[in-house]
Amino acid sequence: MSASRPVPPLVRALGRVDYEPTFAAMRAFTDARTPETRDELWIVEHPPVYTLGLGADRAHVLAPHGIPVVQTDRGGEVTFHGPGQAVVYLLMDLRRNKPGGKLYARQFVAKIEQAVIEVLAAYNLAGERVAGAPGIYMADGPMKGAKIAALGLKVRGNGCTYHGVSLNVAMDLSPFTWINPCGYAGLATVDMRAVGVDAPLEDVQQALAQELVRQLATAEAAVPEPNNL
Repeated sequence: MSASRPVPPLVRALGRVDYEPTFAAMRAFTDARTPETRDELWIVEHPPVYTLGLGADRAHVLAPHGIPVVQTDRGGEVTFHGPGQAVVYLLMDLRRNKPGGKLYARQFVAKIEQAVIEVLAAYNLAGERVAGAPGIYMADGPMKGAKIAALGLKVRGNGCTYHGVSLNVAMDLSPFTWINPCGYAGLATVDMRAVGVDAPLEDVQQALAQELVRQLATAEAAVPEPNNL
């Protein structure tokens, strides 16, 4: 593969799948890949599950109400995945995703966040970054400051990544109130439906995946401020 013109990632729509087998499959894919392995984006929807990042404090799971809690190897704290949420996992080799060289982790995160912002804008919603708090938040309206998208990644020493980004589309938001989302007590969490957008999940999934592909194919821009790594 050419470092200057990488082959676009293969997009796979896997439907509704359990979290733990998907997590295992991401690791297995990354273990087995070679420098020639094509990158992939996996579009999924999960049954209800809480996931913990490597440094997560389990005390942030306040009352799981029988929802499974799974330890992972991504960054970040606790988050919730469930039906009605668009999740895209990015199985990428960052060494070959920048013209002339590798894509750095901070640039990679910025591109993922920008993809979410662009998808929200396509539905006339304004999203923004918040300093020190990874993810995307509502930028205006009565739900200003509420979190609508989360991201968490594993970047191995060889530059290969897995885990990814989740965008809340039309969910039961109650499970977010049973945790401190991403480690922040009282953080409001919202979905697109709650701010007036009634969009089919599949449409948003495809829009997010395609915008990620587009962002990853563009030349590098400066990492925006505020930087939340």
